Amino acid sequence: MKKNNFYNKFLLLSFLFINFQTIIFSQIMHLTNCKDLRHSFIKNEYILDFNKSLMTRNFIYDNKTYKKLKLTDLSIKKENSLEKFIYEENNLFFTDKVGYPQFYTQLLFEKNNPIIRIKTVINNEEGTTKLSTCGKVDVFEEES
Repeated sequence: MKKNNFYNKFLLLSFLFINFQTIIFSQIMHLTNCKDLRHSFIKNEYILDFNKSLMTRNFIYDNKTYKKLKLTDLSIKKENSLEKFIYEENNLFFTDKVGYPQFYTQLLFEKNNPIIRIKTVINNEEGTTKLSTCGKVDVFEEES
């Protein structure tokens, strides 16, 4: 009886200490060498993590653009990184809305598409405009 009890406890403890790892695949889209229609950059890239629903933008303004923007906004940094939540709707990916309910903007992405658009809504009137074209789009399957 004691052997059987010991054996059951050993199995239970072994079962508890086994490291169960769930393999999760997530997709990450990396857009690099993005040329903005309004500003010039040394570096301008977007990283969309579809599993975390997160867009990260890393950028460095060139000197001319930085000086121009600094004249009107003292909080501008030459090098910056921004994070925004994203969500999917009709195979398109949108960032969080920035602005008020009557007027807001969002960035708009499509998978494997190098064109980034901005969606503007004013009093329920929608419009989309091309914001940037990226030189390279990579979609990675990440295993964790």
